[in-house]
Amino acid sequence: MLTQEHAGTARAFLVEADREFAEGDTLQASEKMWGAASHAIMAVAMQRGQDCGTHRQMVNVALQIASELEDDRLRTGMEAAQRLHANFYHGFLEPEEFEVPAGYVRVFVERMLALAG
Repeated sequence: MLTQEHAGTARAFLVEADREFAEGDTLQASEKMWGAASHAIMAVAMQRGQDCGTHRQMVNVALQIASELEDDRLRTGMEAAQRLHANFYHGFLEPEEFEVPAGYVRVFVERMLALAG
């Protein structure tokens, strides 16, 4: 995938997460939020020539960028994305607990995509 394709996928996953959450599927909405964050990271990593083929590498890239920019919103967004990813597998979040981390992920995705151009 190209940088622009990753960006488009990230945005599409945000829309899908909204739809799935509205339909009551918090697990799938959680995973789509993680997918949006992942594709946003991949878009930036490609431009920077960084490898992010594993979960750990994606997290490391995101945290490195957050540190370089001294941007706690990126760090918080990455943590929220990981929480939602874990929720997909373990189902520990109640629907009313979804919206706060989802909001952090939205900010994360938009900030990362702004870096990708």
